[in-house]
Amino acid sequence: MSPLEIFSVIISVIGVALTIKRSMWCWLFNFLAFILYAYLFYEYKLYGETILQFLFIMVNFYGFYQWLKGKQQDHEIRIEPIAIKLVVGQMILAAVGGFVFGWSLHHFTDAALPWLDSQLAAFSLLATYWTSRKHIATWVLWVFVDIIYVGMFIHKDLFLTAGLYAAFVAMAAFGWWQWTQVKQKQQLKLST
Repeated sequence: MSPLEIFSVIISVIGVALTIKRSMWCWLFNFLAFILYAYLFYEYKLYGETILQFLFIMVNFYGFYQWLKGKQQDHEIRIEPIAIKLVVGQMILAAVGGFVFGWSLHHFTDAALPWLDSQLAAFSLLATYWTSRKHIATWVLWVFVDIIYVGMFIHKDLFLTAGLYAAFVAMAAFGWWQWTQVKQKQQLKLST
């Protein structure tokens, strides 16, 4: 447990908490967390996670822009629906992308867990994209992805980060509940 890991955990928790609250500040804290974790994961030869952090940075800018220009209701970010067909298609695309990425890591690097790392990276990227689009489905996906991350980080002796991802499971479940409540309120206001 290094000071870098401790600081990364703190910044990450703040970023996710602000995302649940639909605060624009979430994008700044998440950006800092991505930079910190890119360095930490590189040290632990989790190259898929390292590359993912850089992809997160790009999606972070996209998300900030989407939320900034997005539809608001009562000065809050309005949650947007997503079609089941789109969910399924994007999940298949993430799985295929994760496989290709895993194959590359397996054959061209000394990655510690190339197949698992790559699939988690692909689905994390999809969940982050869904967050930028303000879809409640993001929280459902995060619950499942974060549960698997906990095991991977325990396996790599990143116990504090495993604890962080266990907290992320609870935070994602809460985010799911919170956004569902907000969505219902927003729908009621639109129908009146």
